[in-house]
Amino acid sequence: MPRFSVIVPVYRVQGYLRECLDSVLTQSCTDVEVIAVDDCSPDHCGAILDEYAARDSRVRAVHLPENVGLGRARNAGVTHATGDYLLFLDSDDRYTPGTLRAIDERLTVTDDPDILVFDHVRTHWWGRGGRSMTADLLASAGTDTFDIKSSPQYLHLFLVAWNKAYRRDFFTGHGFTYQPGLYEDAPITYQALLSARRIACLDRVCVEYLQRRRGAITRTPGRKHFDIFAQYAGLFAFLDEHPELRESRPLLFERMINHFLATMPLTERVLPEDRSAFYRETVDFYRRHKPDSFTAPDDAYRAQWRLMGSPYPVFQAYALAERLGRVSVRKKRVLGKVAAGQVKRVYAGAERLRRLDPNLAVYSANWHRGFLGDPAAIYDAARLVAPHIDAVWVVRPEAVDQLPSGIDYVTPDSPRYHRVTSRATYFVNNVDWTLNLVKRPGQVHVHTHEGTPLGHMGVDLLSRPAAKHGVNLRAQLRRSDRWDFSLVSSPYAQQIWDRAYPCHFTSLPTGAPRNDVLVKGDRMRTVSLRRRLGVPDGNTVVLYAPTRRDHRKSYVPRIDLEQLARGLGPGVTLLVRLHPRDAQAAFRGLELRDLQRRGLLLDVTDEPSAMDMMLVSDALVTDYSSLMFDYATTDRPIIVHGDDWAAYRAARGVYFDVLAEPPGHVTSSTEELTELFASGAWQDARSAALRADFRRRFCVYDDGHAAARVVSMVMLGREYPASVIPQQDARQLLGDAHSALPDGTR
Repeated sequence: MPRFSVIVPVYRVQGYLRECLDSVLTQSCTDVEVIAVDDCSPDHCGAILDEYAARDSRVRAVHLPENVGLGRARNAGVTHATGDYLLFLDSDDRYTPGTLRAIDERLTVTDDPDILVFDHVRTHWWGRGGRSMTADLLASAGTDTFDIKSSPQYLHLFLVAWNKAYRRDFFTGHGFTYQPGLYEDAPITYQALLSARRIACLDRVCVEYLQRRRGAITRTPGRKHFDIFAQYAGLFAFLDEHPELRESRPLLFERMINHFLATMPLTERVLPEDRSAFYRETVDFYRRHKPDSFTAPDDAYRAQWRLMGSPYPVFQAYALAERLGRVSVRKKRVLGKVAAGQVKRVYAGAERLRRLDPNLAVYSANWHRGFLGDPAAIYDAARLVAPHIDAVWVVRPEAVDQLPSGIDYVTPDSPRYHRVTSRATYFVNNVDWTLNLVKRPGQVHVHTHEGTPLGHMGVDLLSRPAAKHGVNLRAQLRRSDRWDFSLVSSPYAQQIWDRAYPCHFTSLPTGAPRNDVLVKGDRMRTVSLRRRLGVPDGNTVVLYAPTRRDHRKSYVPRIDLEQLARGLGPGVTLLVRLHPRDAQAAFRGLELRDLQRRGLLLDVTDEPSAMDMMLVSDALVTDYSSLMFDYATTDRPIIVHGDDWAAYRAARGVYFDVLAEPPGHVTSSTEELTELFASGAWQDARSAALRADFRRRFCVYDDGHAAARVVSMVMLGREYPASVIPQQDARQLLGDAHSALPDGTR
């Protein structure tokens, strides 16, 4: 007897069916049978099912003699199932990797409950959505079990068949059967939840729920959507037969009417000419099933609840007026913001009439996201080397709480922001200031950059439409025209910035101030960081930090992180830090979140400081991220995972071939990467030799004194040793960097 029976009703899904079946059959948990029910599909679905059944003994193809609809096709599958648990999967959806293993683990922990509910993500033709609306509700259950009487809030779970695992003897013992027609999920979901003595939840995305542009019956308008009334009539008949469930009746009544109200205005479901009839059916149900002493909820439909029973034109007009009212409020807010902006511009203009303060510096980092990177390192150095220079940080309101104590700050576009930026002499930033900041004569702008570039930047993006998409190069150059000084770590970087940003600035060979701590090391800080992150004593820490792919709309993992984490073993802690522009990727809230919850890795994408994550790690795995240039200053192993180098090079453009001249070993598959660590080769002599060559070329000026050098040269006007590298070596490196540039960029 298998652990799971996955029942897949099939009808007119030949374009999706293989992917659906593969998502089940390739699960790491193989103790599963697939009951695929061909609902007399007129396309090639039946042949596809026979092909899979002939190839894999776990697949059983059931061919129905006539089309019976989704619900009754599921019922047919149940009669053939032999597993401990029943799962239903629609044939255009699919399981995420590791789903059955995660479900099995949670069932075991919760001692095989009647029902296990798990999460899903909507997948559109343009990409994935985020976590579901009930994700927090699922998470709140933890590993406890409950019933609906004690936890009625769980009646708000998504009303579908495919987000649950039903213990088979519970499901069949209660005689649950799906009824014909649409919305067949709702009554069975409610009946099962009400009947279950023990329900558990799994806060993990297990199903990718496809939102088809065409062909999905739930998105095909027509009278079939009136089936919702028959389905709920069956549910309330069930309640009539079970008086012991009367306490749940008011909440189910509320959920039913809200379901009707949510369905009625949807153009992909109810045609405009049918809405008055749909409304009349809703009112009829409201009157017939309204519990005694029922109080209408104060929710998004509260206006419709109050007008329930009014003539449909009145109901419709009120709903339209409410929507127009919301639009009017938004317009008033926009006008208010415009007026406030005009007042601030007048104020800023008045402030610019005052004299500059020669002892005032303004700092910002990462678009005002906090005390970070090169600007933070320069600030710390200025406090020691030039304590007479007052400093003010520009920080977004949401980042204020993360500032170290004692930091003076302003928020963007506030009155004090305009006062400070109008009078300061020094401006330090690792990205550009906005164009509405007016640079006065005598003000000095120091641009630190965010790292040494591998991929094309600035005007070099002109021939790269994928990377240039959404980038206003003309505005970018106008912002760069305000730079007075550009900080570089090597002759290579200086040549790149000079050509990528053809503006009037002076390159300072200072090194990267943020890298000072990486060059020198900080034992106490490292120990503190490891403890805060929860890294076990003695563990090796591997940091995986991929860069963004400009040619992809959303983040696509290049490594099987679960396979890598398991291959590294318990003595290694895997840190994962996605690119800041991928911080909102659905992958984080779904797969990555699940892997962290299971203790396989730590997601450190939201950690403010990339330097801290590099400082705490023993090795870096990256692809084409500029972090490799920073990490090389630690003289610790670097592995370049370059499985899509050709695509990245074509889309972004690169300044040299990092796979030919890497800072360490190169891998192109998860298996290769895992074996590299298992064999110990990640830290062998070849790795050290490659890293040494890389450092000599790209970390010329990084000697641990960059921040003090910047303060001395810019704010104090004093000479500071340009580099610890002898001049003859610097000249040789300049030639090497020049020769590394591709034809046409020298």
